[in-house]
This record gives sequence, C-alpha cells and structure tokens, in this order.
Amino acid sequence: MTYETWIDAGAANDIDEEDVIRFDYDGRTFAIYHSPDGRFFATDGLCTHEKIHLANGLVMGDIIECPKHNGRFNYKTGEAKGAPVCINLTTYPVRVEAGRVFVNLQTSK
Repeated sequence: MTYETWIDAGAANDIDEEDVIRFDYDGRTFAIYHSPDGRFFATDGLCTHEKIHLANGLVMGDIIECPKHNGRFNYKTGEAKGAPVCINLTTYPVRVEAGRVFVNLQTSK
C-alpha cells in the first residue's frame, strides 16, 4: 500500500527563480528548485556521485550542477547529464498552495 505524504517545505517566495534550496526532512535531504518559468521541482538533495549537497550547486535553466565535480542533472526529470554522474536523481511531485511549497514524499507499507 502506498501513502501520499505532502510535506510543507517552506515559503515559495524564499526560493528565487533559477535557484535551489536545501530541505531536510525525517533524516533525508532534498533539493527544491524554482525554475525560470515559475514552476517548482524537488529531487533528492545529494549528488549521486559523491553525496555532495546539490543546494550548494549552480542552477542554469533546467540543470543543477554539483559544486564538487560539476556533474549535471536535469532537475525536472532527475536525468544524469554526463560524467562523472551516471545515476539519475529521484524526483518528487511538488505543489504550491497559499504561497507554500509542498513536496509529496510517498511511502510504501
């Protein structure tokens, strides 16, 4: 059985367009992105290469670049875009309500 768990990740206006913030919840780290077209996205917060926090990286369009070895991911799809990263990021559904960003962290029981 799968349960939907929408978690309040913070105020939408705390994330500038074309930027990323770190969001920690239940011992896990996530990254929340604000795209240039005004939409919000969420992925796992650590690079799949060496577990570096992506919130310290550079957002360019729909790409997040890891600050350590410059690995790049499409944060909308989680797709790894080339060496040194080869494992995709997990992505999570996001919605904005009343100026707050909510991330859907699904759990299976």
